[in-house]
Amino acid sequence: MRTINYYRVSTAKQGRSGLGLEAQRAAIDAFCSARGCEPLGEYIEVESGKRDDRPELAKALHHAKVTGGTLVIAKLDRLSRNLAFLAALQDAGTKFLAADMPEANELTIHIMAAMAQAERKAISKRTKEALAAAKARGQKLGNPMGAKAFGAYQGNGAAVDAIKAKAKAFAADVMPIIHAIRSEGHTSLRAIASELNSRGIVTARGGRWAAQSVSDVINIASVTNTNDGGE
Repeated sequence: MRTINYYRVSTAKQGRSGLGLEAQRAAIDAFCSARGCEPLGEYIEVESGKRDDRPELAKALHHAKVTGGTLVIAKLDRLSRNLAFLAALQDAGTKFLAADMPEANELTIHIMAAMAQAERKAISKRTKEALAAAKARGQKLGNPMGAKAFGAYQGNGAAVDAIKAKAKAFAADVMPIIHAIRSEGHTSLRAIASELNSRGIVTARGGRWAAQSVSDVINIASVTNTNDGGE
């Protein structure tokens, strides 16, 4: 398992002295040693727990996302006591484990999913009740033109839009890395692909890079910047 290790201390003094940090590092090192992990990087955050902005967490999530790695934290309370941490993990869709209780990861996600599902059901029930009440009042519901109002291709169009959006998001994640590689003197598509592979970055499908896949990402990013009014 390839890991991105994330540590958090509450104060700058703790960060400088190693208080708290040493215990977290020991816990993660023991976990990785037992699991035979391959650490790809580590990030240390110094924040009080009251702040929502966590730049090192954002970097760690991005690193895990582009490498397909697993984010590892020392203690489960780094997740359960901080909603910002939880929200960031949910939004990023990142795989993560807590060294002190690795089995709790799936349980936590399942509980969250169950709560979200229950809320969706409640919303659906309230919507149906509101529609039934409107119908009982004699209000006409629905589109008078039926399915023709949308066109037979609507479903396929939505799927294509979703695929394009995913490709754009992936290109936005990878382009900063490609720019950094170029700045180091690797300018050909083949050389960029080689550097991406050597750094553990995976393609959108989780595979290895080739010159063509690099070109595809650059072209997607270029079209996106043009449409957004960029250069």
